[in-house]
Amino acid sequence: MTVHTAVPFTADTSVVPERVWYASYGSNMHMDRLAAYIAGGTPPGATRTYPGCRDHRAPERSIAVELQGCLYFATESPVWTGGRGFYDPTAAGRMRGRAHLVTVGQMSDIAAQEMYKEPGADLDLALALSHGRDELGPGRYETLICPGAIEGIPVLTFTAPWVLSDVQPLMPSAAYLRYLAGGLLESGPWEEQDIAAYLSACPGAAGNWTASQVLELLRSDISD
Repeated sequence: MTVHTAVPFTADTSVVPERVWYASYGSNMHMDRLAAYIAGGTPPGATRTYPGCRDHRAPERSIAVELQGCLYFATESPVWTGGRGFYDPTAAGRMRGRAHLVTVGQMSDIAAQEMYKEPGADLDLALALSHGRDELGPGRYETLICPGAIEGIPVLTFTAPWVLSDVQPLMPSAAYLRYLAGGLLESGPWEEQDIAAYLSACPGAAGNWTASQVLELLRSDISD
């Protein structure tokens, strides 16, 4: 399976795109969890019920991606405990994820649910598409990032307003790492050992988790 990379593009802000790639790098790499954001419901292992998008259709396609920047773990997750995943597009390295081809309305509604808001209004993407970034609010996942385009369609994701150097990395929990490793494996192109090496090197996990420990988590997930 091919790993796609985003390439720079010049946005025509006079034209609102119909579709975008929603690049997930955390738990929404799993299709069953993403389905709760789109169709509504409670994902496996979660305590929160999501209202879903206005449009309940599944993504048109889902592809493996690598984006310029870094995955790191910081701030305490009330769901997973331990550090949660964030994306710093300015940091060195390559971040792996899974991009879902969705409508602008679906992307807007997914973002609203990540921001603990009610879905129902389309985001104004002009600033994110033209400048690569738009801080919609101060929250942990309220900064919209556009790292480029794939097949001429803009790629969008969201993260915190800060960068890696602004915060203290925090060790992620076993359950969270296990879930992210499973999501990367589900995405297709990466082997188990490669996934384990990648996650164990991310700030927050590095020095706290070895590749062999992450591999053990991943294989435990598969055997379950």
